[in-house]
Amino acid sequence: MGLIAFLKTQFIVHLLIGFVFVVSGFIINFIQLCTLILWPINKQFYRRVNCRLSYSLWSQLVMLLEWWSGTECTLFSDHDTVAKFGKEHVIIILNHNFEIDFLCGWTMTERFGVLGSSKVLAKKELLYVPLIGWTWYFLEIVFCKRKWEEDRDTVIEGLKRLSDYPEYMWQSEHRNNEAIILLTTVSAVYDVTLNFRGNKNPSLLGILYGKKYEADMCVRSYLSKDALQEKYNQEGIFPGKQFKPPRRPWTLLNFLFWATILLSPLFKFGFGIFASGSPLLILAFLGFVGAASFGVRRLIGVTEIEKGSSYGNQEFKKKK
Repeated sequence: MGLIAFLKTQFIVHLLIGFVFVVSGFIINFIQLCTLILWPINKQFYRRVNCRLSYSLWSQLVMLLEWWSGTECTLFSDHDTVAKFGKEHVIIILNHNFEIDFLCGWTMTERFGVLGSSKVLAKKELLYVPLIGWTWYFLEIVFCKRKWEEDRDTVIEGLKRLSDYPEYMWQSEHRNNEAIILLTTVSAVYDVTLNFRGNKNPSLLGILYGKKYEADMCVRSYLSKDALQEKYNQEGIFPGKQFKPPRRPWTLLNFLFWATILLSPLFKFGFGIFASGSPLLILAFLGFVGAASFGVRRLIGVTEIEKGSSYGNQEFKKKK
């Protein structure tokens, strides 16, 4: 095992990565709070600023997938569809079958230049989660109660409010059927079916440990997923032409920027604590490290999702 591979398995390294993400996230959230004064003055400028700020946070997670684990994502689609990526408002229908499917989706949004402006339909409870929910709030994310009969008008009105968004956005959705109704609010609705080669079931912890995966994403205009999934299970490959958009350096450079700013004073402070020889200060510092460890694991827990959500499907079946 090489040195880099060894470091990827060390908890202290994971803790430092989590520290950079959490602290930089609170800094970004504070800056976002300050940008609220821009809303009544210039709403579109407020939106552009917050797209940049959210990119600075989300790209740290994308960096883990692209650069830390080296996971590769291959697109299966056609030239006409790919040519429009990043150039229009769209809804992406992606069922949550894997723990890191959101990271694969964010990777593609980053490579097509829309990571900062990307949206999701999120549970209302997530609004109160630090970093994640707070960042989504400033991005004007639509929060749902997960009851389609109650959410339908909220979702449609929310997307209409975003119709004049100054930067192209991808709205991630996981309903299998009702999302097609929302086509009137965007330029296109794309169905995305995600699988991992070798029948792997990747996790965020696996990414943190540097495990490399190979993801296949089939992107088409809205269609039924069942036949496509069955074909992949039988043949191990999606139909259509393969595309491998190259990873960009910005996610890595962004993480290195935050790591340089935040870890330098942390190391200096930690060395000073141990050099003092004070048992009380050393215990207090170790307690801080333990609390930070707990916080990182709680954030990882927030990303764990239920597989194959059926939200929105029952009403559609009744209508049929």
